Amino acid sequence: MSWSKERLETVARTRLGGAKLIVVANREPYIHRYRDGEVEWVRPAGGLTAALDPVMQACGGTWVAHGSGDADAEAADAHGRVGVPPDDPRYTLRRLWLDRADEEGYYYGFSNSTLWPLCHQVYQRPVFDLSDWEAYRRVNETFAAAVLQEAEGGPGLVFVQDYHFALLPRLLKAARPDLVVAQFWHIPWPNPETFLVCPWAKELLDGMLGNDLLGFQTQYHCNNFFETVDRALECRFDRDQFTVSRSGHETSVRPFPISVDPGLAKEYLGDDWGRRAVAVRKKYRLADRPLLVGVDRVDYTKGIPERLRAVDRLLELRPELKEKFHFLQIGAPSRTHLPAYRDLADEVQGLAEKVNWRHGTDRWKPVVFLNEHHTPGDVTVLYRMATGCVVSSLHDGMNLVAKEFVAARDDDRGVLVLSRFTGASKELPDAVLVNPFDADDLANGLHLALTMPAEEQERRMRRMRAQVEDNNIFRWAGTLLSEVGKRVPEPAVPAPPPAAADEAEPPAGRTERTERMIAIENYMTAMRLAGG
Repeated sequence: MSWSKERLETVARTRLGGAKLIVVANREPYIHRYRDGEVEWVRPAGGLTAALDPVMQACGGTWVAHGSGDADAEAADAHGRVGVPPDDPRYTLRRLWLDRADEEGYYYGFSNSTLWPLCHQVYQRPVFDLSDWEAYRRVNETFAAAVLQEAEGGPGLVFVQDYHFALLPRLLKAARPDLVVAQFWHIPWPNPETFLVCPWAKELLDGMLGNDLLGFQTQYHCNNFFETVDRALECRFDRDQFTVSRSGHETSVRPFPISVDPGLAKEYLGDDWGRRAVAVRKKYRLADRPLLVGVDRVDYTKGIPERLRAVDRLLELRPELKEKFHFLQIGAPSRTHLPAYRDLADEVQGLAEKVNWRHGTDRWKPVVFLNEHHTPGDVTVLYRMATGCVVSSLHDGMNLVAKEFVAARDDDRGVLVLSRFTGASKELPDAVLVNPFDADDLANGLHLALTMPAEEQERRMRRMRAQVEDNNIFRWAGTLLSEVGKRVPEPAVPAPPPAAADEAEPPAGRTERTERMIAIENYMTAMRLAGG
């Protein structure tokens, strides 16, 4: 039976047993912002939010996230809650507000200057700053308090997303051991030698072992995590069942390769995609030439400079291709507060200009670099009109752009040029697989995309589309919820209310909520004393 939104709804009802589903992510799925004095809402770009929003629409519950839009507070109630999607509410978004210092230290600092380069093996040195670590710890505590509020009144399943919240699972378990907690780590997990250089590695690992279920993109990443824990902490391991037990609590570690909702491509394209494609060609002077596209955040893991150098190399090796194609790169600005990202944006812009100067003419530019955000609809039109899509990540947990491109190709045409160092390459072997560090290999991949016969394109694309349609986002969520749902306790039969005369009052100044916060504080104090 194929997986669909309807089947996922059924799984959620049967597996969760009435437990409330709470998703925790740094990024929110909908942003409210001011435009011309009016409040509008937008869907932010990004694979995580695009993947999880249909899951939450199917299952309901609450999504807890950092409120980042300048009109987010106006659109939400006094507790930061708002129904989403805004035009047809299906679940609740709970927004949290961070001050500038915490956002700088937790997000730009520890999350993206420490953990991001630490986990991506692309030779960018991580920064280990004590103040960033302290901000990361504070923000994890802030999110824990909000999740506990949302989970009040009954059983709950908390689904934590990614590397921003490594401490959160243990914090939640310290306050409410009855909560079922799962986490999906979207980025790679490195080998033990790499991760254990982090001064706070043990505290991060202990936090993650608060999960009942911990998911990674591939079995390789699961293996790396297992070996890291084995070297760092005193635990019991069951290598047959792939579980880790620490302080009497067992964590299952499993691969759950994430995917996309194939139906979104049809929705984004609409009935007028051809007219919109003509407008794109006219706007960027593409004429009717074959088009290769890249769609990424400007991030040093994505291999954008490498693919521009491959375009340059292709035109050196195959001068007959001059004026015969365009390479259009969408490079959405990302983390521009960080010097490494600003420098990368300048490097990409300079490389695009260099290639165009060396090979271009008055009538033709080989590279069109768009350093701006685009809507999912605009991106999907590019996928549909392109001869090929280039994904040259130097290291990637999965890469959903590859799967989005395949989902958009209902014509069974187009060529996916895909880095061997992505999780997606394990699932899409019919792509043209390349080594992005090898300019000649990547250039040959681009050449193959431009020259592959239609019959071979169709054979490859049909197999890739079948894989993406079968292993879609609903299968990912359904199998994960089915696994973690085994740990959700059966709904208890409510006890009769006590007689009024027997009711016990809590001690003055002590409530259930303060007890939980005290548990969190005690746990964090114990970790600090232990050297975390």
